[in-house]
Amino acid sequence: MTTAFIFPGQGSQAVGMGRAFSETSGAAKRVFEEANDALGFDLRRVMFEGPDAELALTATTQPAVLTVSVAAAAACAERGLTPGLAAGHSLGEYSALVVAGALPLADAVRVVRRRGELMQEAVPVGTGAMAAIMGVAAGVVEQVCADAAQGEVVEIANVNSELQIVIAGHRTAVERAVALAKERGGRKSVLLPVSAPFHCALMAPAAAGLAAALAGVRVSDPAIPVVRNVDGSVTRRAADVVPLLLRQVASPVRWIDCVQRLAAEGASAFVEVGPGRVLSGLVKRIVADARTAAVEDPAGLDKALAALAPP
Repeated sequence: MTTAFIFPGQGSQAVGMGRAFSETSGAAKRVFEEANDALGFDLRRVMFEGPDAELALTATTQPAVLTVSVAAAAACAERGLTPGLAAGHSLGEYSALVVAGALPLADAVRVVRRRGELMQEAVPVGTGAMAAIMGVAAGVVEQVCADAAQGEVVEIANVNSELQIVIAGHRTAVERAVALAKERGGRKSVLLPVSAPFHCALMAPAAAGLAAALAGVRVSDPAIPVVRNVDGSVTRRAADVVPLLLRQVASPVRWIDCVQRLAAEGASAFVEVGPGRVLSGLVKRIVADARTAAVEDPAGLDKALAALAPP
């Protein structure tokens, strides 16, 4: 059985669950310490003690989610649970690349903190928005966005499942798209509580700054294949890492393609590693017979080991 680790890109409300790993796993504790040293401030304290307002800032959320995810993967490795493949949703792609050995943790947490700053700076607060459109196929959502744009930006940002599409762009255009989606058969559409319109053309200015942040990072060939967001293809060489991360900033996350590619590469078990369980649910909608587990705390790791144990 080939196990794929999948890493979340969100989950600021759940990063505090990493405390249990930091207290029970030596490997996880070392991850938290390395992240603190790399950033030059006590990220672990913010994650476990708040204040929530600071944790909600995307420049703090991004390194926090990455650190908890990598720490959880380190705890998994201590118990003998390791991946043969990896992928991550949005920010989670950085976690996948760290666990695959393509990016050093210290560099990755600094880069994603800068990524968060750049993404927030790209669009003034309140100007952009994101919304989840449920019950409408991607082709319909594309047409909805085209009709709602009216000279502004509104685009597909995440293709999470056949009937769960996230859009992003100017707030007024997103609001128009939400109304149109309802008129055209959408089951439910909701604005998301995010600080910026990620993965759309409005994020293009962030790519230049991110290129500078990634310029000095030592990149290696990943030890395991990493399926990437922008096209659902596989990164196997160091040379592909940075160009694809730069494209990712303003491109949609093609999560269906990612999961299908993991399955095509031989994954039969999918373990969501880090804060949250959303990706596990999406996998079940995409690959009908997939075995899934979620590891966000030691209890989840115990359950994953039991669920994935040979009969």
